[in-house]
This record gives sequence, C-alpha cells and structure tokens, in this order.
Amino acid sequence: MSEKEQVNLTRRNLLGGTAAAMAGLTIAPGIILVETAQAKPKDQPVTDAVRWGILININNCADDCTGCVDACQEENGWGKGSSDESKSRPDQKAQWIRKVKVTDRETGHAKTLPMMCQHCESPPCVDVCPTGASYKRIDGIVLVDKHICIGCRYCMMACPYKARSFIHETLTDQRSYAPRGQGTVESCTMCVHRVDDDQQPACVEACSSTFNSAMIFGDLNDPESKISKELARHGGVRIRADLGLNPGVRYQGIYG
Repeated sequence: MSEKEQVNLTRRNLLGGTAAAMAGLTIAPGIILVETAQAKPKDQPVTDAVRWGILININNCADDCTGCVDACQEENGWGKGSSDESKSRPDQKAQWIRKVKVTDRETGHAKTLPMMCQHCESPPCVDVCPTGASYKRIDGIVLVDKHICIGCRYCMMACPYKARSFIHETLTDQRSYAPRGQGTVESCTMCVHRVDDDQQPACVEACSSTFNSAMIFGDLNDPESKISKELARHGGVRIRADLGLNPGVRYQGIYG
C-alpha cells in the first residue's frame, strides 16, 4: 500500500468512526438522521472479490415505462409521494434514477434509457469530496455518508452523469435504511441495503417482473454470473467510456 493510500485509509477510518458516533443525532436545525444500514452484516463481509454491476438493454426498455423509477421511489422514499416532492422547483427535485432520451444524430432514431449513479471504478465524486462523505465500497458501490456530508455539492459538479441531487426541503418521511436530510447530497445506492441482504436492487426486480426484463444485476467479476455471461455473448457499452471511469452500469443497444 502506498503512503498516499495509507493516509487516505487513516482519514477514512477516522471520519467513519466520527460518523458512527454521531448516528441518530441532530446535526443541524431540522435535520435528524437515523443510523445507516450495516454493510453486509450477516453471513459474509464486503469483499473486492465481487464487483456489483447492472446491465441495461435499452432495446427492451419501453419508452413509456417508468417501472424502475417508480420502484426506486417507493423503495427509497424520494420523489413521488415524499415530503419534498411538491415544494421545490421541478429542476431541484431528487432524481436517484431518471429516464433520459438518446438520439442517433445520423438517423434520428431515438430511445429512452434509465440513468442513475454509474458506480464508477474511479468515481470523480469521491475524488473531489472534502470530507470523505462520498466513498466507494470495495465491492464497487458508490455511496454518500449523510452524517459527514456538508452539502458543498462539489460531487454534483464532478459527476459527468448528473446523477446526484441536493435536498432543499425539510424531510419527514425518510426510510431507516436510506437516510436523507436537508442540506445533503444523495444518489442511487444500488439499493445497498437489499444487496447486503442477498436481494436485487428494486429497479432490477421491478423490471424483471414485467415483460421488459431490460435490467440484469450481478457480479461483474464472476464469469459464471448472468450479467457476465450476457456481456460475454453480446457485449456492453460504458457511457462516456472516454473518461476512463469504468462504470459498473453497462448498456446494450447504444452504438456510436
């Protein structure tokens, strides 16, 4: 381990210990955060032998389908039906996952696809975070520790996928496993609380329950996993691969 890595690890451990001590405390007027879920506390520890990823085939993604967005909102308590949904300007609302339209400039052919945190191997949001609130687990999931997020929004500016949101409103209905708080930044967690309980992310489960089945979740490091076999057979594209971030979310049906 290099000297820089040792310094970063020590800093992260210190900040993590401080965050754990503050869990459940009021950190500012009107902001009360509950204790975050444990990382894989049951049968096995989080390990870098695994890298979680999602493969999305946009050819199977119906333009008018919002099943993945609806499932994420219901599971994690943001957006439709939440206490912050009806107050802020539309461009300030949370969007852990959203449908975006992509168009082939040559042919004019257009499709929609789900866009969320891409869970990069080299996440720029982590690089610019001054407190260590933005971090990547060794299994590839990128998260925000709300207890030490100061709301500077550097991570929002650094993310090339516009995958993060800032919470402007006072919240009253956050989930115990997905804490949210006014003045902090949030994004897709790949439903880490479900992954750590041996379940699929809510968006993938919802998509799989319909005829679309456009999303596959699994271990990118395991050549025998469903996602790896599908990538080996038909390939996959990383959005903005030119940036060298190696996202954990891959797409099929995007060309050029």
